[in-house]
Amino acid sequence: MFTRDLLLASAVAVLLSSSCAAAAPTTSPAIAAAVADTSRPAADVARDPNRKPAETLTFAGVKPGDRVGDFIANSGYFSRLFADVVGPEGRVYAVELNEIIKFPNVASGYAGLQAWAKSRSNLSVETVPARQAVAFAEPLDLFWISQNYHDLSDKFLGPLDVAAFNRQVYAALKPGGIYIVLDHAAAKGAPVDVTETLHRIEVDRVKREVEAAGFTLVGESNLLANPADPHTANVFDASIAGHTDQFLLKFRRPSGS
Repeated sequence: MFTRDLLLASAVAVLLSSSCAAAAPTTSPAIAAAVADTSRPAADVARDPNRKPAETLTFAGVKPGDRVGDFIANSGYFSRLFADVVGPEGRVYAVELNEIIKFPNVASGYAGLQAWAKSRSNLSVETVPARQAVAFAEPLDLFWISQNYHDLSDKFLGPLDVAAFNRQVYAALKPGGIYIVLDHAAAKGAPVDVTETLHRIEVDRVKREVEAAGFTLVGESNLLANPADPHTANVFDASIAGHTDQFLLKFRRPSGS
């Protein structure tokens, strides 16, 4: 009886494992080619093991022909990938803020993105003041903000009216368009000012703020999670930099809106 039960349990485990494997999304040829692009800076490629670009972009669902807004693009790690994925029929709008470009490390990386963009007719790069309304030349399929949503609440950006910002993102997207928020996780119940002190934000707070603008949460991934992160250190601290616990949220503007 024990042997039979053990065999049955093993068979079920194999079936469940096969089912999970079959359900795992497949990286598209466009995303795979973008990650393999030899024109990507060495510094970007070095970050791939931590940022998992193929899996992350697959989760986002970006595809050829899409219109993408990469907000607070910094050095353009994702802007370059997006430009390759959407191809000549798509368009990528990389946006940086005047208040952020003043930091030397951001300015140098952004200058590199501007130079790279000269070889990509489907990529536009611009800087705007933080208080300028979120607006693009055409409706977007995807709005992306990575590791910077928490900054919207910080004093050096105003702080911004986050509720108004999310409503502007809603308006910038096509009906059915996707809004991705990737950021450093704060501890559950963390104080509001943790965005300033640790450069983190509580995931439930982001969900509340974005859903209040009319979005529907349609996906959540632990691709970039790190359970070993104690959530007590500033994300730039050497003890955790590059290995923070991060959340990845996928919201959709309802198709009928």
